[in-house]
Amino acid sequence: MKMKGLPLNLNAYEASETLTNKHFREFKMSEFENIYLPDSMGPFTDLIPRGTKEFVVDDNRGAVSTSPYLEIDGTDFYLSVKGIGSTTNPFSHQLLGRAEICNLLKDSTLKDRIVNSKETAPRYITGELWLRGSPYGGQGLQHATTSMRVSETADLTSIHGFRVAPLVKILFLPETLENEIKKIFWYRRFRGRVVQEARLVPSNVRIYFHSGSTVGGNISSIFDLFGIDENDKALDFLKNFVKSGIAFLTLLTRSIKSNKDGTFSGLDFYDVWLDKDAVLAPDGTIYFVDLEGLEWITIGREKVLEKIDDQIYRSLYEFIYAYEQIERERAARFGDVTDRKEQFEHLLRQALKDDEVIQLSREGESLELVVGNILGDQSLIGKFPIIDW
Repeated sequence: MKMKGLPLNLNAYEASETLTNKHFREFKMSEFENIYLPDSMGPFTDLIPRGTKEFVVDDNRGAVSTSPYLEIDGTDFYLSVKGIGSTTNPFSHQLLGRAEICNLLKDSTLKDRIVNSKETAPRYITGELWLRGSPYGGQGLQHATTSMRVSETADLTSIHGFRVAPLVKILFLPETLENEIKKIFWYRRFRGRVVQEARLVPSNVRIYFHSGSTVGGNISSIFDLFGIDENDKALDFLKNFVKSGIAFLTLLTRSIKSNKDGTFSGLDFYDVWLDKDAVLAPDGTIYFVDLEGLEWITIGREKVLEKIDDQIYRSLYEFIYAYEQIERERAARFGDVTDRKEQFEHLLRQALKDDEVIQLSREGESLELVVGNILGDQSLIGKFPIIDW
């Protein structure tokens, strides 16, 4: 599948240093050894590009290759680079052009290089401290390191059913380039190392935000993109969406660890959301992408069931909203209209029959998720009504 989106050509430069995910250290992945910068960042460095590569824009500071790089378990994955610069002013909806960049600079030499450079589509990595651990338009080592820890926790692409897009390498920008970038800031200067993340993603299709292709915005074109041209394909797509979506809602129980002091640790979400920080594979599986927003928390036994409920409620609406868009498109395209609740229950039972954590139970007028855990601890089993009849 050729990736669809706004085209973007980036120049490839040698990274000054790389950190490689333990799962990929034995593989030679030359395209993952580069940092990728737009033409507008040329005046910030004297380095000579190794070449150029064709991407499509992804989110406000990322790009995804147009062609797949490798296949994992039957799914094509594409090179995704996070931290290539932004086109938008961080404090307005205006484009971030060279005039504003120059107005922020005290360095007259750098300013002259920018002014005298060839006019190109503006996209800049800046030195403005943003989201605590990153420079605006770029990526910071602190956030990238968090992403790497989570990615190495996974069995390549899965944390007991919670699917992740693996971070392959952290790429350090040369310090000479980094020092020039840090001269651009509005209020507060970012003081950490500036890096890029080289990731593997199955597509650039998101649930609702941060992409030109979203389930909430243009589900019909996504059916076309993924080649969903039969009802059975649509049902398989829905089943995979439900399977991975329920896993998304129950991350804590899939990552939980028992501590010696009687507390429990597991992964939780910090300022990341299903509707903007995950992508869909062509088979319907949800892969979480922005791993920097996952954090390890430690809680007492008495708080575990409460946190299970909190995680489900946190993303349940986004999950069901997206499910509805897919199901409505399936019914409209193929003329197979079914009862909403019966269809959802049928898909839940199909999707979760071999799930490591979740079982289903009919209790009175409700279908409940019986939420177990990878520890097999029977005292930490939660119940959550998913359909009421």
